[in-house]
Amino acid sequence: MVADLAHSWLIRSAPVAAAQAAGRPLVALESTIIAHGMPYPENVRTAREVEAIIRDLGAEPAIIALMGGRIRIGLSDDELELLGRSDQVYKVSRRDLPAVLAGGGLGATTVAGTMICAALAGIEVFVTGGIGGVHRGAQETFDISADLQELAKTSVAVVCAGAKSILDIALTLEYLETHGVPVLSCEQDNFAAFYTRDSGFRADFRLDDAAAQARFIRTKWDLGLAGGVVLSTPVPQAAAMACEEIDALTQQALAEAKAQGVTGKAVTPFLLARIKALTGGRSLATNIALVKHNAEVGARLALALAQAGRGAGAA
Repeated sequence: MVADLAHSWLIRSAPVAAAQAAGRPLVALESTIIAHGMPYPENVRTAREVEAIIRDLGAEPAIIALMGGRIRIGLSDDELELLGRSDQVYKVSRRDLPAVLAGGGLGATTVAGTMICAALAGIEVFVTGGIGGVHRGAQETFDISADLQELAKTSVAVVCAGAKSILDIALTLEYLETHGVPVLSCEQDNFAAFYTRDSGFRADFRLDDAAAQARFIRTKWDLGLAGGVVLSTPVPQAAAMACEEIDALTQQALAEAKAQGVTGKAVTPFLLARIKALTGGRSLATNIALVKHNAEVGARLALALAQAGRGAGAA
């Protein structure tokens, strides 16, 4: 009954509905990266390019957003344009979903928000840029992204370029380990760090092949071990930034955020915007490159999971 009521809040686009009816795999895409992570028109152009990458590999993309009091699973061109242009878009995580849906507002889903909606829609793979995590200085501020709790409870595989390098990655990985969230890495042994390829911390397991990744994930869920899986893949070498440069710029941006009283969910968009400005736009090019690469990895994983089929423990 609860599931039926939740599904009544979903509206699937025609391509998404057709793909699900035909048994083609879907790849969820978050909308916060469009509304709050990149400027217009780069945000809309990148979203369309990411959709094309996923379709070319044989899966169907599904950008998730809140519009008109419903959860949209897949957006039309006009809806994507509205999301990308508007400066009145709520940033929607778990706590915000009821308020924005009940109020009929325009909402862009975070990693946590997208995971919830993807699970409701029966989508197993979600591609993002980088996951949220434990913020630097969290021992004083207690600023920990809701993404981490969602990963512990919602059974969706999240493909990312690691955690955003503005975070405390060591504590982020420790939090995930405490909550039983497996962290996989492909293409290298270490966990990625968004703008940079290597965080300096090892992932739990390295699995380069999509079929092996799918077997791991399917086994976890078949055993009744609810919760997500993080699959980290590094930004392509040609687009990566130097660790030393990003660390210095992050420290500067954090100091500016503190001086200006920026707190809560406004911190990450502020830091990303400041780093973009301080790098003369180079960080935006890196962001775009990593999202496209993540889309390739995510589409291959979705295809492999579909081929592996659903076991006894899958929903």
